[in-house]
Amino acid sequence: MKTSSQQANVGVVGLGVMGKNLALNIADNGYHVAVFDLDEQKVADAAAQELAERPSSVSSRMLACNNLSEMLNNLTKPRVIVMSVPAGAPVDGVCRSLINAGIEADDIVIDTGNSLWTDTVAREKQYENNFIFFSSAVSGGEVGARFGPSLMPSGDKAAWQYVAPIWNAIAAKVDTKSGQPIERFEPGNPVLEGEPCTAYIGPAGAGHYVKMVHNGIEYADMQLICEAYQLLTEALGLNAKEVADIFESWNQGFLNSYLMGISAEVLRQDDPLTGKPLVEKILDKAGQKGTGLWTAVSSLQIGCPAPTIAEAVYARAISTQKSLRMSLKSHLAGPDVKSVSAQEKADFIDALEDALYCAKVCCYAQGFQLMAMNAKEQGWQLNFAEIAKIWRAGCIIRATFLQSITAAYENDAELANLLMADTFSSELSTKQMNWRKTVSASIMSGIPAPCISSAIAYYDSYRCETLPANLLQGQRDFFGSHTFERTDKPAGEKYHLDWSAKTRVLLKV
Repeated sequence: MKTSSQQANVGVVGLGVMGKNLALNIADNGYHVAVFDLDEQKVADAAAQELAERPSSVSSRMLACNNLSEMLNNLTKPRVIVMSVPAGAPVDGVCRSLINAGIEADDIVIDTGNSLWTDTVAREKQYENNFIFFSSAVSGGEVGARFGPSLMPSGDKAAWQYVAPIWNAIAAKVDTKSGQPIERFEPGNPVLEGEPCTAYIGPAGAGHYVKMVHNGIEYADMQLICEAYQLLTEALGLNAKEVADIFESWNQGFLNSYLMGISAEVLRQDDPLTGKPLVEKILDKAGQKGTGLWTAVSSLQIGCPAPTIAEAVYARAISTQKSLRMSLKSHLAGPDVKSVSAQEKADFIDALEDALYCAKVCCYAQGFQLMAMNAKEQGWQLNFAEIAKIWRAGCIIRATFLQSITAAYENDAELANLLMADTFSSELSTKQMNWRKTVSASIMSGIPAPCISSAIAYYDSYRCETLPANLLQGQRDFFGSHTFERTDKPAGEKYHLDWSAKTRVLLKV
């Protein structure tokens, strides 16, 4: 499919930050790209950047198009068109415009936005007589898009076989032995070696669902680090640069991750206006684009416990209520906080490192269990070892930790929950007391740690052979005749007690 004539191999529609960088990445890897955007300036900017970054020995790799008809006329058949537009109505708008411009039934249109997975399922059917609607979630932000993202494609298998060489070329790469990212941020000099961070996920919607869960895990992972930051600053009185030092130290060990690394960098950055730590000047109101919310909603719909992911969404929601928090501060009393010794500080930092790791394991366990339960419901055959592999580089949650998850699923593809893997169950058992000390300290000091706390409740809930749901079922049967099962009778047999009768009678339903 690589360039052999004046015609382009790939079309890119939508030249915002992600689209432009994907187009440049595709060009760097030897493909001739036709680009279009409704904003003419974005088209001009993309062409200018390609010219500026193009090696002197290479001829033009980008064709700037004035409209979609021009793009279609300049693409080799079957045409491959990458859409990088906002989720929702803009996706359908481009699809309709492509139909009007003359797209053909065997052409492939790839949605790379953060679309809701159910919309992707519907679109594959909606456009099946016009073209092949394919999807590929993209993670890694603008740098990932430019130099190697994690890609989660799904849809028509034949379409995947056709676009796979492009996706394998532009994806992030990892060292096959260590699982460590191979990174090079040089225009015109792409990473060619290593294992690409992309793999066919499954039928339509599967890739976007996996990306949605990725983002839910991302929400929780970020919130966990933020909770550690607040505990270190408020409980121990450390400044931003001292916390950065701790995060950098942790990033050398089992907490190594992209998010830990950039958190240290953010904390170390001074404000250009005041010279003080920039983080202290950033307003504590967090935004969200919906994928974390979708993950939490999906967990509730399926009945899969994902409390840490949900708490991360709630944490962002409560952060936006700044004025209410400021008002309630004068109404709600907190505990008296005692000073701590240097040894107590050191012990707490060690405990917090273990707590962060344990909570992180539970967060990923929730995400992978959610994917497994939805896959069963949809009839998808997801390969969780492959999913963990393609998250090792390029994406926001990339971490050394994912190598252990890959190994866990390679050892047992039917693993019901990550907590059952010997590696994780052993580590959590060993580190749990430090985890408990951290949660206790956060409560006693009045510092919220909703994700760290919810994660240990998740862990303890799965340790319990008997939960108080027996009383709950009794309550439900009392007020609503909802029935219950018995521990001493066969599974599935339902009983109801006539609670209103003087002589209460047990009835088999």
